[in-house]
Amino acid sequence: MTHTLSLAALLSALLVTPALAAEATATSVGDLYKDRAALSGKQVTVHGKVAKFNKQIMERNWVHLRDGTGDAADGSNDITVTTQDTAAVNDEVTATGTLVVDMDFGAGYKYPLLIEKATITPAAPAAPAAAQ
Repeated sequence: MTHTLSLAALLSALLVTPALAAEATATSVGDLYKDRAALSGKQVTVHGKVAKFNKQIMERNWVHLRDGTGDAADGSNDITVTTQDTAAVNDEVTATGTLVVDMDFGAGYKYPLLIEKATITPAAPAAPAAAQ
């Protein structure tokens, strides 16, 4: 019985630990640009408003998110996300996917940052303010 429990504990630790290690880093659009070297290839989560949506180009949907951070002058206020999910302009969403740095699809389509293969979910509505 002791061996069975030890084996169960070991298997549990092996199966649960990788899931925790792959947990996405929640960050802002502006911080993605600042921390791009450290976050490259890692799972990231960003909350923002959909500024643009293009459906099924190169077999994926393209979503541009903005959250009020970054600088419009250098483009660090906007992150492009590829996904199979859909969204509409002005939707508040959460996107989680892999951050890719300096992606070049050819034909002039270059992205300094891109969140690839993301899942997009509607952002939770803000809690109503308490009556005073």
